[in-house]
Amino acid sequence: MFNNINTRSVTFNLIAINVVLFIATLAFPQLDQLLGLHYIFNTHHYAEGSNFQPYQIITHMFMHGGFMHILFNMYGLFMFGNILEQVWGPKKFLTYYMITGFGSVVLDMVVKLIIVHNFTGSFDPSLSQLENFPQVYGTYLSNTIGASGAIYGVLVAFAMLFPNTDLYLMFVPVPVKAKYLIGFFILFELYLGFRMSNDDNVAHFAHLGGALFGFILVKIWNRNRTNFY
Repeated sequence: MFNNINTRSVTFNLIAINVVLFIATLAFPQLDQLLGLHYIFNTHHYAEGSNFQPYQIITHMFMHGGFMHILFNMYGLFMFGNILEQVWGPKKFLTYYMITGFGSVVLDMVVKLIIVHNFTGSFDPSLSQLENFPQVYGTYLSNTIGASGAIYGVLVAFAMLFPNTDLYLMFVPVPVKAKYLIGFFILFELYLGFRMSNDDNVAHFAHLGGALFGFILVKIWNRNRTNFY
C-alpha cells in the first residue's frame, strides 16, 4: 500500500505538515494554545495565549490532541484523500480540503455563539458573567484543534462519488457500502452533538460543518455531471 506514495502529492504534504506540527507540539505544548482555534470573542487574555487570532482558522486544522487523534485523521486522509486527489487533481482537492476545514469552523463557532448567548445573554460576556455560568466557561475558554472537520468533508465526498464502494470497518467481518457507513458516521455525530454530554470534549459540530460544506461543494461541482459508482 505504501510502495506508490507520491511525496509531491497534496495528500502526502498535508499529512507531513500535520505530523511535523504534532511532533513540535510534544516539544512545545504551548503551541496548542497559540495555534488552536479559540472562541471568536475571546480577546480578554484570561489565560496566556487563550485569545482568538484570525490565523487560528487555518492553523487549528494542523494541530492534534494526541497520538490516536492524529493517527485516525491521517489514516482517513491517506485512504480517501489520495483517491479524491486523483479524481479532482491536486489544486481542486486542496481547495476542497481547505473549504471544508473552514466550514467546520463556521458551524462550530455558530454553535458556540448560540450556547454562550443563551446562557449569558451576550456573545462577549465578562469574566464575572462566565463565572456565574460554568456551563459555558469551558466553551468560551477552550480551543479547538484537529483536521477532523476537513476529514469528514473528505469522507462525505468519497461517499458521494463512490457510494457503492464496499468498505470494511474494524471488527465488522462484512463489507458496508460507503454511502451507508459514512452516512451512519454523520448521523452519529449529529446525535452526539445535540446530546451535549458534559464529559465529551469532541467538537462534533466542527465535524458536521466539514461534512455539510463538503456535501454542498460536491453538489455544486457535480451538477452537470453524472454520478460516479
